[in-house]
Amino acid sequence: MTSFPGLGSSSPSTTAWRTLLALAVVFVLLAITGWTAIRHHNGTMDPRAQELSAWRQGSVSGRPLPDPNTEPRQLSRFFESLTPAQQTRLVLRYPLVVGNLNGAPVSLRYQANRRALIQARNVEQQRTHDSALTPYGRSDARRRMHRYESMLSPGRQILAFDPAGSGRAAEVFGDLAHARRVAVVVPGVDTDILTFQKTARPETSVLGMARAVHRAERSLRPGGAHAVIAWADYTSPDGTNLESATGKRASEGALRLRALVNGLPERSRVALLCHSYGSVVCGVAARDLSRKVTDIAVAGSPGMRAEHASDLGTTARVWAMRDAGDWIEDVPNLEVGGLGHGADPVSPAFGARVLSADGAHGHSGYFVPGTESLANFARLGVGDIHTVTCANGDDCRSGPT
Repeated sequence: MTSFPGLGSSSPSTTAWRTLLALAVVFVLLAITGWTAIRHHNGTMDPRAQELSAWRQGSVSGRPLPDPNTEPRQLSRFFESLTPAQQTRLVLRYPLVVGNLNGAPVSLRYQANRRALIQARNVEQQRTHDSALTPYGRSDARRRMHRYESMLSPGRQILAFDPAGSGRAAEVFGDLAHARRVAVVVPGVDTDILTFQKTARPETSVLGMARAVHRAERSLRPGGAHAVIAWADYTSPDGTNLESATGKRASEGALRLRALVNGLPERSRVALLCHSYGSVVCGVAARDLSRKVTDIAVAGSPGMRAEHASDLGTTARVWAMRDAGDWIEDVPNLEVGGLGHGADPVSPAFGARVLSADGAHGHSGYFVPGTESLANFARLGVGDIHTVTCANGDDCRSGPT
């Protein structure tokens, strides 16, 4: 048997190595309990990057176009100053820019993303017949083509779309432009354009999660002014490697999540519903989130990269839940050498309000209809915090955060 220096003793270095090994093994589980994805890189130039370059050189009626990274309120004022014809012209010329601009009118983003999806579908349709591709490559193109066709179905409201790489998207349920309450579902590893929705076990996809929350909200508040966003608009970690055990993707996703929240209607109040690695994204984003975010709820969390809820630096109420059969409980809750995400959010020492997850059945069951976990998410989404059910009979409604 091969031996390694230091691993046959109980020295501090041995403990550190064993901890790192445990983290390595347990985070690989993230690859097999949520989604499995095939990362897509077709070697073509990023179409959105091309449009952004053209946008920065463009103008409308002699006026230069604003920086796409401009604060959402300013972008909103810019679009308000345009005529309908000018707005349509921008959609036709720059669909991948307009469709992803936080601050652009929601209806205009839906139009732009529909156009962008048509273009992306046509590209993938051509690739299905490309003899230069392998059979696997043509099969991958067919899968993406069918995904885009599904997203083009009547009534779907695509808030964000980018086909580059493994793909990103966000979709809205409800009337976002007039919503008083908005719930944002933030998913975990291996979320991309191909896993955005699922036919089998739909509530394990971000689209299925958001749809389930929206239906539960409507049963609580029929006709209420609320909307739910299925937010897969960040590049999640590939669960087959150790990236899911680091905060790199969470930091990148946090920037995008803050931008989304800043672009939501000013009068709306927002609840973030964060699953698995998505809770890491929410934890990193928390400190600089707009005060319109009233609640952050995490389920099946490996940690929020904080040792205590107060360390998140947010005015939002922090909630956590975990099913008794969720394997995430076995993840070492610490951070060593950049691996790991910190304290367990459901532990008493963390200081979150702990919600009931009765009926969830494992790591991927929190959004299944009939579960107490889904009911609690819906209650937070519509702002009924006094009706949530707490874990272990505790009173979490007037909790410490």
